[in-house]
Amino acid sequence: MDSYNFYADRPREQYNRSDTAFIVSVILLLGLGIFTLYVCSADYAMRLFKDPSYFVKRQLVSAAAGIILYAVFCSLDMRIIRKMLPAMVTGTLVLCFLTFIPVIGIERNGASRWIRLPFSFTFQPSEAVKFVVVLFLANLFDKQINTKESSVFPAAAGLIIFVSVIFCQKDFSTGVFIFFVGIMLFFVTGSKLSWLAPFSLIAIPACSLMIFMEQYRVNRLIAFLKPQEDIQGINYQSFASRRAINAGGFWGQGIGTGLAHVGAIPEVQADYIFAGWTEAMGLIGVFIYVLLLCFFAWRVFRIALVCRDRFAAISTFGFALMIFLQSLLNIAVVCGVVPATGIPLPFFSSGGSSVIFTLAMCGFIVNASRCDLDSETGSESLRGVEVYE
Repeated sequence: MDSYNFYADRPREQYNRSDTAFIVSVILLLGLGIFTLYVCSADYAMRLFKDPSYFVKRQLVSAAAGIILYAVFCSLDMRIIRKMLPAMVTGTLVLCFLTFIPVIGIERNGASRWIRLPFSFTFQPSEAVKFVVVLFLANLFDKQINTKESSVFPAAAGLIIFVSVIFCQKDFSTGVFIFFVGIMLFFVTGSKLSWLAPFSLIAIPACSLMIFMEQYRVNRLIAFLKPQEDIQGINYQSFASRRAINAGGFWGQGIGTGLAHVGAIPEVQADYIFAGWTEAMGLIGVFIYVLLLCFFAWRVFRIALVCRDRFAAISTFGFALMIFLQSLLNIAVVCGVVPATGIPLPFFSSGGSSVIFTLAMCGFIVNASRCDLDSETGSESLRGVEVYE
């Protein structure tokens, strides 16, 4: 058994500085996402709404709301955020249940995932769950370590409740993704996972049954297993996406030249926006994006490792997983590596709820980057965390 320091010994002043490199990466990703959204959606928005910047305008409104949350979670003391958690958890669960109320909730293709807002805006509570569940688990794990308590039942039960509510909304992919990130937090904090084996005996058959209960999930699975069949039907979107990617070549088709293949992708401004970026910018554009994404992830993981507040460190690590893994999953779907999931590309995909809570996560991460604890915070630092080998 060895003991390691999870943050470098630095002068006190350095811990009060925000991570400027991370902030720059957020600005670049958000700016690049809005630019890509305009390039990919202009023709479609013109045909549908007679306004080429329709989706961009809505994204900017959502980004403005996200920047407000960014500022809030960037400036709040960690102790205040933890005191707010019961209200945040309760409020998020209430929002999830509001999707089932006919007047308030919106049902599309048999799924109840959205809440109706004024001015034809919608809100997706599952995006709020991604934010709140990480804070919820981080708070419990920190308390567990501080009190030397071995029970992980509250954390496991909370995670299962959040995921079950999302499953009830028929958002299978998001529920599985959130559960996976939650399990990763159990793993990195050294919490017991003995409950997972018996739980899996029930969960795996239940999830398999859920897949075959919905026709669109079966179609996605068939489309993935037989990508060359029925390209005018269930495989049309993935086929059109691959065609746009191939058309991009090395240098891309460029901006303003007309992206012929992007216009053929249904709802390209949402989950398949990466195909539009690839056709416009080619392989060099993909390299630039991946490089920027990796730089973003490196800064976040680094913040998590050097942060002196264990609650903030665990939360930051969870947010890093949420944004980075979701980005990789979306790219894998667009390239046909995994079945379609309906999970958006952070900073890029049109969807107000996604950009709002992605920016809220980033605000929290900036806050964590300048955490400098003293004995009054009530949370021990990460110095001397025991690592078992």
